[in-house]
Amino acid sequence: MPKICLITTGGTIASKLDPETGHVTASITGPELKATLHDPLEGIDISIDEFCNVGSYAIDLPLAFALSQRISQRLGEGFDGVVVTHGTDTMEETAFMADLLVRSDKPIVFTGAQRQADEPNPDGPRNLTDSIRLAASDTARGVGAVICFEQEFHAARDVTKSHASRTDTFVSYEHGKLGEVDGDRIVLHRRPVLRRNYEASEIVADIELIKMAMGSSDRYLRFAADNGAKAIVLEGFGRGNAPPPVAAAVTELVKQGLPIIMTSRCQRGRVKAIYGNGGGKTLSDGGVIFAGDLSGQKARVLVSVLLGLGLDGKRLREEIEYFAG
Repeated sequence: MPKICLITTGGTIASKLDPETGHVTASITGPELKATLHDPLEGIDISIDEFCNVGSYAIDLPLAFALSQRISQRLGEGFDGVVVTHGTDTMEETAFMADLLVRSDKPIVFTGAQRQADEPNPDGPRNLTDSIRLAASDTARGVGAVICFEQEFHAARDVTKSHASRTDTFVSYEHGKLGEVDGDRIVLHRRPVLRRNYEASEIVADIELIKMAMGSSDRYLRFAADNGAKAIVLEGFGRGNAPPPVAAAVTELVKQGLPIIMTSRCQRGRVKAIYGNGGGKTLSDGGVIFAGDLSGQKARVLVSVLLGLGLDGKRLREEIEYFAG
């Protein structure tokens, strides 16, 4: 009988309306979540670990790191798989952290909900049922951490939340889903290629993500650098471009030893060093690391892990460029 550990962290799946305050808050316990399963899931032994109970907008990099350590601990205790219930806002980042740090081929499945538990027809119970089935399946071994939502599962590196409220919010634009959960049948379409695992005792959390907009100045960039940021991830225009004042500041800061990583603010496509006069070629010549089609938020998670390993210079660039594809 497969043994699955259900680790709860809160999120919409565990939230309901407080009639006194009018606020929707994470207040449902692990046993209460388990009781919502659509099917009894006979033949699967489910244990509960209540890690925290917060909205995922309150989860930060250190807490995501601690959760990855907890997942490793539970898998080391003999569980055959782990399901993590988590808010959708930052689920993709926490899942990617786990994918980078949990050194096991056992299934690690993240899930949650877009509709709170006391709404009509909540999506949480179905997602949780599918996720436990997936975690109990040998088919999900060796694919790393995944997000399971709306009968699909996606690789942690590739997936993103695409819609603020729709239940089919999670998509993998450039790479496609890994597979489907069709009732009690698990269908695997592909295995992720861009995966690498690290043994880290700590991370570096002080990594800033700065998005470019028309006419952006270098103010935020310099403020971050002057106030202790250990690296900066930029979400640039298109192929990885920035306004000339930003490009000038970036070149200066890289020379001072601050790692700066370029991603695109576009949801699809890759950054590439092409244009001058503040464009990607200017930035690349100035030492900026280009992160392919990795999103800004995923690049930030990756850099926090790599800096925690003590990587810098050439080794830092090599690891980021590996994940860039």
